[in-house]
Amino acid sequence: MISREPMIRVGVVDHTHRVSGECHGGWTVGDKTFTGGFVVADDGGTLCFSGPGGEGVSRGARISCGGSEGSSVTLHDVTIGSTFHWERRESQTFRGDLMFVRRADGSMAAIVLVRLEEYLVSVISSEMNPDAPPEFLKAHAITSRSWLGAMLGREHKSIGITSMRSAEKEGQLLRWYEREDHDLYDVCADDHCQRFQGTAKSPGTAARHAVRATAGGFLVHGGEICDARFSKACGGMTELYENCWEGIPVPYLQSVMDSDHTCQGPDDEQHAESWIRSRPDVFCNVSDADLMGRILPSFDRETKDFFRWKQEYRREELEEVLHAKSGLDFGKVLDLVPVERGPSGRIVRLKIRGTRNTLVVGKELEIRRWLSSSHLYSSAFVIEKTRDASGNPVQFTLHGCGWGHGVGLCQIGAAVMASRGKTAPEILRHYYRGADLHTLYSSP
Repeated sequence: MISREPMIRVGVVDHTHRVSGECHGGWTVGDKTFTGGFVVADDGGTLCFSGPGGEGVSRGARISCGGSEGSSVTLHDVTIGSTFHWERRESQTFRGDLMFVRRADGSMAAIVLVRLEEYLVSVISSEMNPDAPPEFLKAHAITSRSWLGAMLGREHKSIGITSMRSAEKEGQLLRWYEREDHDLYDVCADDHCQRFQGTAKSPGTAARHAVRATAGGFLVHGGEICDARFSKACGGMTELYENCWEGIPVPYLQSVMDSDHTCQGPDDEQHAESWIRSRPDVFCNVSDADLMGRILPSFDRETKDFFRWKQEYRREELEEVLHAKSGLDFGKVLDLVPVERGPSGRIVRLKIRGTRNTLVVGKELEIRRWLSSSHLYSSAFVIEKTRDASGNPVQFTLHGCGWGHGVGLCQIGAAVMASRGKTAPEILRHYYRGADLHTLYSSP
């Protein structure tokens, strides 16, 4: 396991042919000092770092930029929420060293090098609002630190394996997506890994205090750092790890009610219908607008219907989306049939029946990808079909619950727990059953 604070390589921009930005304070670029606006682009098979007048400052397949104490760098047009419904571009400012690495196809990656504890300050402030309850921020710091520690500890981490796993057989396609496919850096800066949206997302001291208060703290189970997954809102009950990723149970990522009390969860199709169409008394069922304003960052607050939601498609619209996202021609879509659900109500396998093709698809993220031009909020939904006089479907309405895969910590639920007086250890024990908290190093 980790015994000292590591340096983290964070991919902020990748597979792009041009990066622009501005260096604030003293920077060493190659063998020169530099301050001000810059552009990095491919020039004749090598990267060229140019100043505002177009003069070349440094060239090479790898360009290193070292910032002096107190310096920072702003990168423009950074994509956040890639492929999700909140996708956008923004300028982001970072502290730490910076590196540009050319890929064989002429594109490049911009990588920030930062110590793990400093990285976490931005993660917590990017994932959630730094004005959220302090005990929640502490719980999130431990969760995010643990997830990253587990990723760094995997033996195959550095070999650049693909993130998509697939189990295919006649009439069925199951895919799931992991987070260890980055070949030039440890983690990306977006929701694929953890949000790392620069120092501008951490204007206050609350996130920094939460990181310092938990420095070196990890969730541990069976002598290993926990792969501490988390999502925005479970919808009332968390999901099993094996229903979203590789089909191997993880002891501390079980399904738990997002509540201090128990109630009937969606254990079959009939109960799924009643569960998803109800609003159970659980932590992530929040109607307090002031509390939500303190929990979520501004762009997440644009999504208001995450606990219970509805998506309507005319049959022709659904056919277009399915064809565009799956690459398959289903013809006229005749039915959507849940084949397997997890305990949270999330569909693990969904049968799509059409006049030209019928296929069972899974797991949860692939279902969300196929049924939306971006992604559905979750795969926890029931299907209402409107038919014409001949019995042919003319509209599909998906009634759903939750936001994200639902495994592990429910961010909104955990924040509500903290607002009601729960401590960080109590929150972590609720979502990661059987995991222990250990301090593995002391941060300087």
